[in-house]
Amino acid sequence: MDFKTKLQAFRVRVENGIERMMPAAETRPRRLHEAMRYSMEDGGKRLRPVMLIAAAELGEPWADPLPAAVAVECIHSYSLIHDDLPCMDDGDLRRGKPSCHRRFDEATAVLAGDAINTYAFLLLSRHYREFPELAAGLVMDLAEAAGSEKLIGGQMEDIESERSGSANEEQVDFIHRNKTAELIAAALGMGGRLSGAGPAQVETLRGIGGRIGIAFQMIDDILDATGDSRTLGKAAGADVAAEKATCVSLYGVEESRKRARTHTAKALEQCRDLKGDPVFLKALIRSLEHRIR
Repeated sequence: MDFKTKLQAFRVRVENGIERMMPAAETRPRRLHEAMRYSMEDGGKRLRPVMLIAAAELGEPWADPLPAAVAVECIHSYSLIHDDLPCMDDGDLRRGKPSCHRRFDEATAVLAGDAINTYAFLLLSRHYREFPELAAGLVMDLAEAAGSEKLIGGQMEDIESERSGSANEEQVDFIHRNKTAELIAAALGMGGRLSGAGPAQVETLRGIGGRIGIAFQMIDDILDATGDSRTLGKAAGADVAAEKATCVSLYGVEESRKRARTHTAKALEQCRDLKGDPVFLKALIRSLEHRIR
């Protein structure tokens, strides 16, 4: 398997799905839909949708996984729009271009994020309506991962941790697990559902996703502390400036790298329990440990 070729093929598939499934920029109100497409198109690693499709293809997908992959990317993109708002991290750059509220305005960015969030669930209900049990399961997985106890809850504690001076291991783990890892776990679990996998395989995929997500956020924290804005496509050093609770602020760079390697190794070990051929998934997991953005 040529990993880079297959990864690029998956990404092109996701990009084409976004282009086809998102409302046209000309849809009324035009400014809102322009902002939605601006934030969804042209950029990003597409990690979560790629993982969902890869998990679905471990078996014989009984429905097209692409709408679910786009739905997961909708949730991720909406969270980035809101994360960049002045009332949150006040980020000027995202994916190498002005953040949504800089390109448009703050009110439009809030509404674009809201609209992309709700559109994710429209995609799931619309495209899987012929399979009610599957549709309900996918909606539940994504809603739970994106809700107040997970993604949004992780963001809340991330905000509360700023300049608190009292960050500890449990708090950093909560932020990493919920703000980042749960959506990756959901993406892999949703892919498992689409593949027709049983509960045990779905849970194994979710466990792998959790490990990947924590390692991913640890590397993200390291890159914020050591990278540059041009390479990252967003402002470097923002976590340090905001005095956020990160693994780097708690453990330092080298110990954070060591912990990321441990989570990566455990995710790869869990891949042994998967049915099907996880060679692409394993290669993707390995690549994430050494990413530069």
